[in-house]
Amino acid sequence: MRLIGWAIALAAAGLTPAAAGAQTAAPTQNSSTTTTATPPAGTAQTAGKPDAAQPAIVYGDVGHAIPMAGIGEPDGRKGVQDQVTPIGEEAAAFHNNWLLPLCALISIFVLGLLVWTMIRYRRGASPTPSRNSHNTVIEVIWTLVPVLILVGIAVPSIRLLRHQYTPPPADVTIKVTGHQWYWSYEYPDYGVTFDSYMLKEASDPTRQANQRARDDRDGPPLLAVDERIVIPQGKVVKFIITADDVIHSFAVPAFWIKQDANPGQLHETWAKVDKPGVYFGQCSELCGARHGFMPIGVEVTSQARFAEWVASKGGHMPGAKPAATPAAAPATGTPAEAKPVVQQPATNQAATAN
Repeated sequence: MRLIGWAIALAAAGLTPAAAGAQTAAPTQNSSTTTTATPPAGTAQTAGKPDAAQPAIVYGDVGHAIPMAGIGEPDGRKGVQDQVTPIGEEAAAFHNNWLLPLCALISIFVLGLLVWTMIRYRRGASPTPSRNSHNTVIEVIWTLVPVLILVGIAVPSIRLLRHQYTPPPADVTIKVTGHQWYWSYEYPDYGVTFDSYMLKEASDPTRQANQRARDDRDGPPLLAVDERIVIPQGKVVKFIITADDVIHSFAVPAFWIKQDANPGQLHETWAKVDKPGVYFGQCSELCGARHGFMPIGVEVTSQARFAEWVASKGGHMPGAKPAATPAAAPATGTPAEAKPVVQQPATNQAATAN
């Protein structure tokens, strides 16, 4: 065994200079490459996203409505946000009017029972402890009462779940895809697709020059996005949710929505919002280093303004034909004079741009 130990020690000593030489050679090799001054894009738009080339932002226009304080965003209150969907209103009423009072009553009863027991059966008041170990009446009570409480909770809970998972027919369908670390949205019936990134602060050193900085009219810090979901007021909107890398979670507290986005799976939730406004959410599943920088912005507007927004995105309303592309001019030469098409090799334009 000693010989084996000495052999291992000698082998490790022989490999150490080689490893050190490899480590010193690596910086020399890396120093020959040209470093870029572009900071990492992680928390917002990618470096190639041409926000600076987009039309000027008109605040108050559809897609850029100004949020109202205390509506659809955190405002420091204790408790849930004001709900603006039928499911959210039902769930909030169940939480506030039934569960919280029940929890308070049970807590008060248990605390009172503990205080009474400590006073009544302390050593000074009861020097000779009771030897009773069973009481049939008490045992029946403390078995039946919790069962009745659970039944009372189960009935409205099951009714809420039934309403939540039996949605009415959808008027608008939106496919939501989570990425590290941004969201993609697709309106399949409208021909609209876009990505949504968090807006960085003007003082953020990782913000590229072509990235628009957050304005207070965009929304709160860490919640404002460059592209919002826009949905029509009073319409049933179905969200089909998935991911393409890791597990995310699509959550909008004012809609009572929190649905996981799993790669390779499609999950469904829905909302019907009657109150116009801007509502914010976030990814609510730990999805990596920049999990906290995946906000969600939803703007609820009228049907007419929704149609305007769809047109501004190059889409079309259901039933309307998309704009036809102009037909190519016919060739003037004879078939014999037509030049053969030469197949060009595929190139990576991003790599050859420089």
